[in-house]
Amino acid sequence: MSDHADNRAPYAQIAAHYTELIASGQLQAGELLPSIKNLAQEWSVSTATAEKALRKLRSDGLVRGIHGIGTEVLDRPSPMSSGSQRQDRGRRSGSSWGAGERSDSHRASVVSAPADVAQALDIKPGSDVIRRSRVYRDRHGIVAHSTSWIPAQYGKAIPQLAKSERLTGGTSLQLIAQITGSPITHRIDTVAARLLTPEDAELLELDSALPPGEPVVVMMAKFVNSAGDVVEYGVDLGSPGRTWQTESEVVQ
Repeated sequence: MSDHADNRAPYAQIAAHYTELIASGQLQAGELLPSIKNLAQEWSVSTATAEKALRKLRSDGLVRGIHGIGTEVLDRPSPMSSGSQRQDRGRRSGSSWGAGERSDSHRASVVSAPADVAQALDIKPGSDVIRRSRVYRDRHGIVAHSTSWIPAQYGKAIPQLAKSERLTGGTSLQLIAQITGSPITHRIDTVAARLLTPEDAELLELDSALPPGEPVVVMMAKFVNSAGDVVEYGVDLGSPGRTWQTESEVVQ
């Protein structure tokens, strides 16, 4: 559990609590959430705040309101997270997992950089890079296949980057920043949609001979340190049916 204080607004804390319960399966589809009055009493907030929390859960597609009955949990896959969202989550809680997620199939090796990876990392095509991959899952199945591409030079100082296991002592970005003394200062995120190739389908444990016909979400992130070096390029390939969402405050 994180030692970091939760500075979110009370309605957001309530919504996050129930998002976790739904994503982890502790609240099943068809179950009812507490009424606005009961939520307000339980969390010591106003009924307006409790209502706002339920409204957020509805807008996120996790619940629906049924007139005369209450707020019912819906059964639907959770949205996937971008690399930057996972980085933020890892900084706050120490884990990049989303609510109800786990990761497995951790793999790492040194390979020749494909052209798109070389361009993203600003290195020559064919240069050695560390390829780290893992699969994120929740109770609905695969959320995304995630790959991190890291210049091989960092593997000399951090050997575990090239080992097929979860990292210890921090994320790859944190470990690289510690070794180089150059903190990660910004990131560049790109979101696109594309049809799955047979290779993509295999990564998502689907039938590569009959990949789904609908587009999937692909999220790419470049992480840059204070020296201006791109130290990691991440590509998250979403599973069919997974969406991506972000939230920001609207100032009027």
